[in-house]
Amino acid sequence: MWQFLLTLFMNTQRNTTATRPEASTVVISLGANLQSKQGTPARSLLQVMERLRELSCGYFEASSLYRTSAVDCPPGTPDFLNAVVVFDADPALKAADLLQQLHAMEAEFGRVRTGDQNQSRTMDLDLIAFGGMLSERSGLLLPHPRAHLRRFVLEPLSELRPDLILPGHTETVADLLAELGGDETCQLVLAPNLTN
Repeated sequence: MWQFLLTLFMNTQRNTTATRPEASTVVISLGANLQSKQGTPARSLLQVMERLRELSCGYFEASSLYRTSAVDCPPGTPDFLNAVVVFDADPALKAADLLQQLHAMEAEFGRVRTGDQNQSRTMDLDLIAFGGMLSERSGLLLPHPRAHLRRFVLEPLSELRPDLILPGHTETVADLLAELGGDETCQLVLAPNLTN
């Protein structure tokens, strides 16, 4: 299975002009630092990427996997593996429905939602952006309210869409990444891309 997933990885050309997400463009951040029943964090992330590809309607691209330091977590928390996927969703798909699907996938990979933030987990799927949608509704905050502050989101997203401007922002992903301070580390561990 692992080798099969790796054979699906391909490189693609990058857009070089600043862009805002199209109405159907979805950005999802993936992370894990615990073994799931499906395997290691790397194996779990690759399997979830395949599941997310099934939700795409045409364009799909996945970043490399990055090893990132555990941010605002209890001492001794193991590093996370993180990635980002960007895809075109079916126009009939609603953001709230997609969020429910993401929560169901997390549960399949063994995540139990306790309400505790910044804990180790077998799978974490965050809806970063859903087209140009802005939402402050409880349970559906778009864009993700901390995405622009997290290297583990911006680094892999910059690999795919450095010139993307998240809804509600005026700076590109690359600019937001360049402005980040702090001691959060983010190291590429698997370079190829999963694309359509």
